[in-house]
Amino acid sequence: MTYADMFSKVKGMLIGADVSDIHEHLAYQFNITGEAEGIFYAEVKDGQLYVEPYEYFDRDAMFTCSAETLFKIADGKTDPILAVTLGKLKVEGNIDKALRLKDLINSKKNADKAEKKQEK
Repeated sequence: MTYADMFSKVKGMLIGADVSDIHEHLAYQFNITGEAEGIFYAEVKDGQLYVEPYEYFDRDAMFTCSAETLFKIADGKTDPILAVTLGKLKVEGNIDKALRLKDLINSKKNADKAEKKQEK
């Protein structure tokens, strides 16, 4: 898997999350190690989510992990806190804001559920 493939997949997994109820600014940088190595960021600003393939210098938190670990976290198959405990995810920066990543992931899952419900 290339970096471009990984970034496209992650962006697709995160975009569409309902962040309208997140009123604080959140900026996360993700450092992907191993296969598909690279850097990207996710930012919640003014009720919108942005995911871009760049470094974010004034970030709140930085996450370092493999693409596989990130996919599992974004899918909701692995809890981010458990991933840290198991040494699969390294977190630096503002821990309180880093913990909001879970809210962002849950908002995506809730948005997906609502969309499926409307389709029925």
